[in-house]
Amino acid sequence: MELRHLRYFVAVAEDEHITRAAARLGIQQPPLSQQIQNLETELGVMLFARSPRKISLNAAGKVFLSDARRILSSVDDAVQRVRQFDKGDEGTLMIGFTSSASMHPQTMRAVDLFRASFPLVSLQMEEGANHDLLYLLEQERLDVAFVRSEVTRYPTLRSRCLSQETMIAAIPARHPLACETGPIALRQLEGEDMVFYRQTNGSGIGAILEAACERQGFKPRIVGETQRVISTINMVAAGFGIAVVPKSIESFKIASVVYRDLDPDTSFTVPLNVAFRQQADAETLRRFLKACDKVAAPEMA
Repeated sequence: MELRHLRYFVAVAEDEHITRAAARLGIQQPPLSQQIQNLETELGVMLFARSPRKISLNAAGKVFLSDARRILSSVDDAVQRVRQFDKGDEGTLMIGFTSSASMHPQTMRAVDLFRASFPLVSLQMEEGANHDLLYLLEQERLDVAFVRSEVTRYPTLRSRCLSQETMIAAIPARHPLACETGPIALRQLEGEDMVFYRQTNGSGIGAILEAACERQGFKPRIVGETQRVISTINMVAAGFGIAVVPKSIESFKIASVVYRDLDPDTSFTVPLNVAFRQQADAETLRRFLKACDKVAAPEMA
């Protein structure tokens, strides 16, 4: 049984006239009659009551008409959905964020811009550690991920940098450095208890910070490590030590934490990258990356 048999059947059932149905379908009357007979033969059921001047559905035909219409409607819907998906107007986009990337304003600007332009695309979001997100991206369980590290360790992935973000110091409110004003030189943190935000494979902000400290001639005294930047800030609030975090984290206000800028001459920046599979070709992804390009910092263009 082919879909055209169902379309022929529905047309004859609605017109109750072979000649009119044939004209509506753009075919000749004899082939249409033959196709209806072939359908009845395949089903093993007569669908029409026939008379010399009229053809009409019998009881079995009325039952079959309902199912035939439903099947044809489902097929039409499927065709429309796949065409809309191919154009990037519909579908699902799975987005991953590291906890620090999720708080960066450009991340949310890209998401908001895409949602406004393509409201029929469903967005699913997942927060995770840097290496976990890149693994999920490789496994095609994410379509795109906002991360802080490069993707050179992952040969199937590519990334675009949306901005380079300056760093700040998050300091327990009772610490002497919290009462001072002006930028802090990174060297001033030598000997201080520090809380690190570090991924398990050594990538990301923790590795960049450790290298920056070494360039300033000291090794940081690490008293605690977390994989989530919010956990890092909570440890600072509890008085464990000082943390160096991206400036966008300053929006996370907590009474027992004071944020201070770092001296740009001795500090460093961290990237906000959007990572994706090199061979991914879905129009939805291409359109999301265009939204990312639109919100990227001017110097990244």
